[in-house]
Amino acid sequence: MAGKAKKAVTVNVSSPGTMQGALKRIGGSQSDTFNTVVASQAVNSLWTAHADEKGRDELFDAAISGIMGIQPRDEVEGMLAAQLLATHSAAMECFRRAMLEQQSFEGRRENLNQANRLVRSYATLMEALNRYRGKGHQRVTVEHVHVHEGGQAIVGAVRQGCGAPRQTEKERPHASRAIAHEPGTPLRSPDPEREPVPIASGARQKPL
Repeated sequence: MAGKAKKAVTVNVSSPGTMQGALKRIGGSQSDTFNTVVASQAVNSLWTAHADEKGRDELFDAAISGIMGIQPRDEVEGMLAAQLLATHSAAMECFRRAMLEQQSFEGRRENLNQANRLVRSYATLMEALNRYRGKGHQRVTVEHVHVHEGGQAIVGAVRQGCGAPRQTEKERPHASRAIAHEPGTPLRSPDPEREPVPIASGARQKPL
């Protein structure tokens, strides 16, 4: 018996110029259809079985507020924001179940293990979002460092004090280097007599 033929699906794509993006703060897209779908996926991931109608409304409002607080700027960030919310919600539900009064030891351990995995996934999603936004940590690799005799190697940002930059010995003018080596006649003491120099006790004093 031959199977039934599948019905063709038609997808209507809106022109970018006609997209309003009124809900862009939720999904990061100019398409409000996309923003609505992402918001629905996020709130449907919440565990609401233990909440009454008022509690569900509060959960839904908190979920949308959380996504908006992440401030997604495009569709990728919108999806990551929804996944962050869903991961957080699932982790907190596992923590709640682990702390139930009648929870068995095995049930508590399993729920805490699942919560630990979800928390790690949350951290991975946060890292992916920050990296996508260009906030990842930069690494500086120093391959070759040449240090000449009498010098020091400094890796990292170096900031000197106010004023002109410090000059090296080679960059200083010749005149300034010669000041310390200017030859001259040494000054003599006005007293021509030699005076004894004190030394350790028990030793003889020798005249200069």
